Amino acid sequence: MSGSVEIRAPAAEAAEGTRSQILRWLKQVGDSVDENEPLIEIETDKVTVEVASPGTGVLREILRHEQEDIAPGELLGRLEPAAAAAVRAARVDPVAPQGGPARPAGAAPAVTRIAPGMAESPLSPAVRRLLAEHGLEAREVRGSGPHGRITVEDVLRTAADSQTAPSAGAQPAEDIAPERLPELASGVRRVPHTAVRRRIAEHMVQSLLNTAPHVTTVFEADMSAVLEDRAARREEFARCGVPLTLSAYFVRATVAAIRAVPEANSRWTESALEIYEPIHIGIGTAVEGTGLVVPVLRDAEQRDLLDTARGLDDLVRRARDGQLTPADVRGGTFTISNHGVSGSLLAAPIIINQPQSAILGIGKLEKRAVVIEEGDETKIVVRPRCYVTLTLDHRVMDGHQANHFMRIFVQTLSTLAGIAG
Repeated sequence: MSGSVEIRAPAAEAAEGTRSQILRWLKQVGDSVDENEPLIEIETDKVTVEVASPGTGVLREILRHEQEDIAPGELLGRLEPAAAAAVRAARVDPVAPQGGPARPAGAAPAVTRIAPGMAESPLSPAVRRLLAEHGLEAREVRGSGPHGRITVEDVLRTAADSQTAPSAGAQPAEDIAPERLPELASGVRRVPHTAVRRRIAEHMVQSLLNTAPHVTTVFEADMSAVLEDRAARREEFARCGVPLTLSAYFVRATVAAIRAVPEANSRWTESALEIYEPIHIGIGTAVEGTGLVVPVLRDAEQRDLLDTARGLDDLVRRARDGQLTPADVRGGTFTISNHGVSGSLLAAPIIINQPQSAILGIGKLEKRAVVIEEGDETKIVVRPRCYVTLTLDHRVMDGHQANHFMRIFVQTLSTLAGIAG
């Protein structure tokens, strides 16, 4: 198309080898669009991102459609610039519908405006996707975020509430196609895989079966000192607008352990072991409706406890609101999976997030009876404890290195040595 503006997939993903899929076009052919207006939602194996319009004009051609895989930089469609679209419209003799104003043929249809107040609280890509999947309108959902912003949890709660009422559009039993009756009678409900879930599955299989020999070592951490310190600091952190979570302590203890065993912060290659100086820690975060994402807290070795807590809060909030960018999930050198928040005591092995060399697992914190010795006396006491695991690439570390890492990790939690710095 002569004089058209090309719409291409982001090229920045190529460095990470990330595969992408078109989730949805936000405009249809013939729609007008402004420069930098969101035009396409693309789902990668990590995050959902928006592609903005490269110019102002009319969308004239869509070359790649929803649910199709795309390559970085691939041509997705074409935009007719506004000036060319105006010339095209002027060549057409407008014919006004009866009782209404004239509208040139080929002109963009009227755009439905969002409700008052929505401009101040734009919907994230994840929220828009869930609204569409559940057949909901934004006005039906009460936002609990800042300035009434709708979050993923708000949509899921509204969708769950709506399921208690019978659907007006439910298909009568007699209208079900005969060939579907055996499937329905078997009690099987098919849930198509999302692009994110497929990518996670491929990544897990590749890591475990085709890349790294996984080995897991298990320790138990006494969290008494951490809980006491957290109780003492929580109000101070709250005055700074930062929640003090246990994850912040886990990150600080991980930094101490990596300093003792730098091989844990590395990448295996066929010719050499590449050990990273900066410590970029990925935090496994479960997001409803999406799956597991791993935003990265960068330069953890340069942060104190307050800055660590602040960075974690920002990443987790944006992950759950669907606002992570591709840069937020790139470049991790080590990963922490706090599976205990959902009740798990122990998980082994946790699949290594390639091309990293190790992943730390944190189990559920609970009070347990333990035997301690004080002088010549042996006692049974109750202490808050949790299981912690290190799953490692056995090509990178031997057992004694992994155990040394874990000893430093649990000692740091029990003594708080240097944990605030």
